[in-house]
Amino acid sequence: MREESSDLVPIKPSFIERGGGWVLIQTVLMLAVLGAGWYLGGDWPVAFWGHLIATGCILLGAYFGIAGVVGLGSGRTIFPHPLPDAPLVTTGVYGLVRHPLYASLIWLGVGWGLWHSSAAALGVTVLLTVFLDAKSRREETWLRHKFPGYSDYAQRVHRLLPWVY
Repeated sequence: MREESSDLVPIKPSFIERGGGWVLIQTVLMLAVLGAGWYLGGDWPVAFWGHLIATGCILLGAYFGIAGVVGLGSGRTIFPHPLPDAPLVTTGVYGLVRHPLYASLIWLGVGWGLWHSSAAALGVTVLLTVFLDAKSRREETWLRHKFPGYSDYAQRVHRLLPWVY
């Protein structure tokens, strides 16, 4: 049997070690929000103002998503475990919320549910929000371990909603 030297390329953590279970559950919840809006909509009549509010939520979600992706650059990953060479980003949209990509999904879910007048989509968005809050807490355990300044950053910047939470 051949034994590899430990000073070679480090072994990449497994799907589960990087938080793959979180990714799978998040994917199911996001698809459930979409499906609920498409197939279980029409729970109430939508007036012009309803579509206006929905559009605002969707645009806000798009902003958080695009700005979050641009801010992270090459440090972006679908997994909650940070990449080895990823920097700690605390400026731009990351100065408003610590998890703008999660905030994006929440705002998009609310907008989608309102646009389709779907109580089911809004209900699943609530579940997605609770899930993303838990996922962000797990992610922050890894971030605190990797970045000594993360705790100070977390005291200054809210988790998902600017100036609120």
